[in-house]
Amino acid sequence: MKITTWNINSVRHRIGLVSRFLRDQQPDVLALQETKVVNELFPAEPLRKLGYVHQAIHGQKAYHGVAILSRLPFRKTGSQDFCREGHARHMGVTFENGVELHNFYVPAGGDIPDPGKNEKFAHKLHFLGAMEKFFARRARAKSDPVMILGDFNVAPLEHDVWSHRQLLGVVSHTPVETRLLGEVQAAFDWTDATRHFIPADEKIYSWWSYRAADWEASDRGRRLDHVWVSPGLKGALQSQTILKKMRGWQKASDHVPVVVELDV
Repeated sequence: MKITTWNINSVRHRIGLVSRFLRDQQPDVLALQETKVVNELFPAEPLRKLGYVHQAIHGQKAYHGVAILSRLPFRKTGSQDFCREGHARHMGVTFENGVELHNFYVPAGGDIPDPGKNEKFAHKLHFLGAMEKFFARRARAKSDPVMILGDFNVAPLEHDVWSHRQLLGVVSHTPVETRLLGEVQAAFDWTDATRHFIPADEKIYSWWSYRAADWEASDRGRRLDHVWVSPGLKGALQSQTILKKMRGWQKASDHVPVVVELDV
């Protein structure tokens, strides 16, 4: 299975980029975040024509939204309400081959890393706590073939950001966020697919701000997009790729795809 996660930052605005990516890379599964469209207006037909006939969509108007597009059939689909605000931020599927996949769009959290002063940050911390509780309750199923992926909006490790020291007080890399994401990881003994192949002391990013005059020259990125696998799938991991070049595509998202291949 070749599986991709990508925060597309409006699927209708970037349907041409999505189509180009699918033709170029031919993943079996594409999980999108921040689709920003209600289910009825999701551009389903052009994606079906490319072979992605199995679609699990959970959207809302103008904000948030997640979708899973697949060439492989689903056995089951459904969303969990991790989000106390009622946002469309999760979609789960189980494929006919038994692999279970959860697609997450974790709240960004605003600009002030203080839950007492910033409700968006409080919401983010609550969401991460809900993720931890959900998987902790299922801890006996660690041997099952389960994956979680998406825009987690947290860069957990020192070399997941361009400057650990300068970003310790910046939302996405604060100690409270990295601690909570670490608790999510420990709850199901997840393996971070990117760091399974790339050493923790090597810098690597999946997001570069639109604010940079020249994103490539400054290379001030963060690794916000993740693919994690359960102990039951760890031995199936074959490769991972972060497609940095796609940040330079015309009208690109500020995130790029993360691609993981598994032998299942």
